[in-house]
Amino acid sequence: MYDYIVVGSGLYGAVFANTVKAAGKSVLVLEKRNHIGGNIYTEEQAGIQVHKYGAHIFHTNDKSIWEYVNRFAEFNRYTNSPVANYKGRLYSLPFNMYTFHQMWGVVTPEEAAQKIEAQRKAAGITEPQNLEEQAISLVGTDIYEKLVKGYTEKQWGRDCSQLPAFIIKRLPVRLTFDNNYFDALYQGIPVMGYTRLIERLLEGIEVRTGVDYLKPSVKTEMDQKAKRIIFTGPIDAYFGQKLGALEYRTVRFETELLHEANFQGNAVVNYTDRETPYTRIIEHKWFTFGRDAGGNDLPDTVISREYSTEWKNGDEPYYPVNDEKNNSLYEAYRSLAQQEEKVRFGGRLGQYRYYDMDKVIEAALQAAGEELG
Repeated sequence: MYDYIVVGSGLYGAVFANTVKAAGKSVLVLEKRNHIGGNIYTEEQAGIQVHKYGAHIFHTNDKSIWEYVNRFAEFNRYTNSPVANYKGRLYSLPFNMYTFHQMWGVVTPEEAAQKIEAQRKAAGITEPQNLEEQAISLVGTDIYEKLVKGYTEKQWGRDCSQLPAFIIKRLPVRLTFDNNYFDALYQGIPVMGYTRLIERLLEGIEVRTGVDYLKPSVKTEMDQKAKRIIFTGPIDAYFGQKLGALEYRTVRFETELLHEANFQGNAVVNYTDRETPYTRIIEHKWFTFGRDAGGNDLPDTVISREYSTEWKNGDEPYYPVNDEKNNSLYEAYRSLAQQEEKVRFGGRLGQYRYYDMDKVIEAALQAAGEELG
């Protein structure tokens, strides 16, 4: 018997397993994939830590969470400063005084604020009802049309007027020359990659990869061996989608090793026009702080083009579509989950919500604390 069987070796599962193991509990971690780490998995290619399932940048304002992750990995001082490419013209992200100057030629915060306010008034928006109206109220029509609309519609597969306003409320808009995307005191990426972080969290814990817990024969066996199950997979999949399938957006990656030192000069370049089929290109070597300015410390580079598509069974679910319909369906599944006496659901998929990594860790530590009493 195990005190806990944790289904999933992503960040939530690994933090939970580490915490209860440190308290003397017996733990088994099951992972459906052939590697640990979930979507933060990284692997080395040509001396570069490649983010296999998309870019992950750790950021938090919580000092205790920052100190926690630094117990298991050394973090670099990477600062996320993406660039937007709109039909060959480049703009700074997040939206700041560089962006406003590039877009309108304004040079003072007052001029930028007046430009945004004039465009907001011209659009006649008082109470934003959807993402389009929310974006225009934040940054004006010009920036919305060039830097928000196309990218967002590619990412979500829906017209901006059909998307809820809250999606874009996290969008940083600054009347300063600050290119740091995240408004966070602490930010960085593990020097040896996220896989090493997960390995450290799972040291001394039994882990079995390539095991699909939801396969009936496996589930029957494991349920008999566990006092408690911590399930971090999709909550609707646990119940065989018997109430219907929750919707997600998924991401497809085209990753290339290029025999050149520097492809785009930045870790993240967003392609914000509607015609370019991918949403962004990641150049992984630039996630490592201290690379030679020309990238010449390594002769090659690795890039990933990201394509956002509608999720279907068999795909990896990335972003929950938290509209009214899906949130209502999730609540129905959550009611079923509360009837599972020995199972706890956690993480991005188990709770059908978007989590930043620091919030995943906070939730896992809280869950472990509640379990341990």
